[in-house]
Amino acid sequence: MSGPQTPGQQPTPQQMAAMQQQIAVEAQKRGMTPQQFQQWQRQQIEADAKKNGMTVEQYINKLKQQAFENHQRQQQMAQQEAMQQQSSQPQIQGQQPGQAVPISGGTADPKAEAVMKWLRSQDLKPRTCILNGQRKEMFRVKRALRALRSPAYAKAASKNALLPSVDSPETAAEAFKLLPLSLLALRVEKKDPHKGHDHAPPPKQKRTKGLWHVKIVTQQDISEDLHYAWVRDGPQWKQKLYAGGAVLAILAAVMFPLWPVTLRIGVWYLSMGLLGLIGLFFLMAIFRLILFCVTVFTVPPGLWLYPNLFEDVGFFDSFRPVWGWQEDKKKKKAKKSPKGGKGVKERIDTTPTPTASKATSGKKQNGAPAQKRNLTPRVEEVEED
Repeated sequence: MSGPQTPGQQPTPQQMAAMQQQIAVEAQKRGMTPQQFQQWQRQQIEADAKKNGMTVEQYINKLKQQAFENHQRQQQMAQQEAMQQQSSQPQIQGQQPGQAVPISGGTADPKAEAVMKWLRSQDLKPRTCILNGQRKEMFRVKRALRALRSPAYAKAASKNALLPSVDSPETAAEAFKLLPLSLLALRVEKKDPHKGHDHAPPPKQKRTKGLWHVKIVTQQDISEDLHYAWVRDGPQWKQKLYAGGAVLAILAAVMFPLWPVTLRIGVWYLSMGLLGLIGLFFLMAIFRLILFCVTVFTVPPGLWLYPNLFEDVGFFDSFRPVWGWQEDKKKKKAKKSPKGGKGVKERIDTTPTPTASKATSGKKQNGAPAQKRNLTPRVEEVEED
């Protein structure tokens, strides 16, 4: 049956026949003749129109308008659903127009999973991106194809029957095509938040790893310059294990009043010990500052207790050495500078000392055997301007 006609439009003969048939069916359901059903329907319409303060003609026109609007709304919703279904199914390059693409949204192909597992074990130089609010790994297609044509993949394929054999660029592309067909990896491109706006393009900004917002592209082409992102992360047993441990820890903390007395006493002593260590740390920091302020005036340049305590070093290195003198900024820069640059250079001094030369000349004059000169190399620190 065709949809309702627009207000003011006369029904076609086909619509009239369909309405008469529908009236006959409704009358048969209520045990009436079509004339009785029409009379009963007319009485109902008159009562409803009187209740709404309208004439019968006005009320009928209102019902027609409501039916027409509902029909249009249903058509728009059907069109939107059809467009969403088309956009949610990626198309693979090489498929003929109108040909359905077999995409498995549930269980992935075992061969595709094997290819994904092997590729993720390789160094594809992935970049972190944000896809639908989640962090994903993005990689270039050329690195994946290069890995599939490598001897390492051939060796792995000989041991694993699920890995498809690759002996040419075409077969490598076919093996890579398994990933988007099973929704394991999909082609993505960077989002442009200014796309569709009328303002001038913003200046180019430096790419920052982890801040790329990307979106899935409908056309899933396979080209070396394109980017793909891993959509399925594989088994997340580690994350599930950590989450379960966190839930158990929270439950254990909440149920602390139900713990045995010995465990509660042990936890109390442990917490007191940790608080004592934190207090000692703050006292040591205050004491070393006071000691430095005193030694700056009494024994310059000042003495530090645990000089590396707040430096960017490891935990144990923070307490080595136990004490040290305050260093000038120039000396620190000289120590941190490279060997080839300005700063400390090593120089071997082989010149004899004045005392050694005098002693040698004196003993030569007396006829005594000459002493050996001190030719021991010495290392000196020299600063270049």
